Amino acid sequence: MIKLHGMPLSNYYNVVKAIMLEKEIPFEEVHVKPNQESEYLSKSPMGKVPCMETTAGFLTETSVMLEYIEDLCIDGSLYPADAFNKAKCRELLRYLELYIELPARRLYGDVFFGRPASDAEKATVKKLLEKGFSALGRIAKFEPYFAGAELTYVDFYAFFGLSPVFGVCKNVWTWDAMNEITGIKPLFDLMNERDSVSQVRADQASNT
Repeated sequence: MIKLHGMPLSNYYNVVKAIMLEKEIPFEEVHVKPNQESEYLSKSPMGKVPCMETTAGFLTETSVMLEYIEDLCIDGSLYPADAFNKAKCRELLRYLELYIELPARRLYGDVFFGRPASDAEKATVKKLLEKGFSALGRIAKFEPYFAGAELTYVDFYAFFGLSPVFGVCKNVWTWDAMNEITGIKPLFDLMNERDSVSQVRADQASNT
């Protein structure tokens, strides 16, 4: 059985967990924080979470785990069938990671861990996020899902990845950034109706 190492506070962990629940893949949770202990580094070389333990060995990096899950499950793909739209999903995933989540992470220390950021850093991050939200809005479809009519990996990544970003925006600038992307709120409402997402959110609430 697959073991998923990580913690409910991690949005990356929750993305992988929700998708495995959605696909009804049996797995065991092993709660662990990011650390530099030698025992954990033998599983996750950078000491990050999540880390996936399979019968063949260990996997790290969320995108790699999603591809593994996709290859593992012949039926019930969370990618479109044709090559172009599958590539567009991967493009959306990269946009979410590179142009939204990574800039926002520069302020996670300020918002979530009490490590104040400078006003200059905050101004830089806001400009990057404004640009990222605009770009994302140009390529997202919301018909009703992020990439079109069908549920894909992008929807799970966006739901769990954007939530802390919106928290940063509201905390630092009192900015309701959800309104920057037309269609995101109805999508979040849809995702909240899914059993897999509800279970992850309940587990998250009980462990924080």
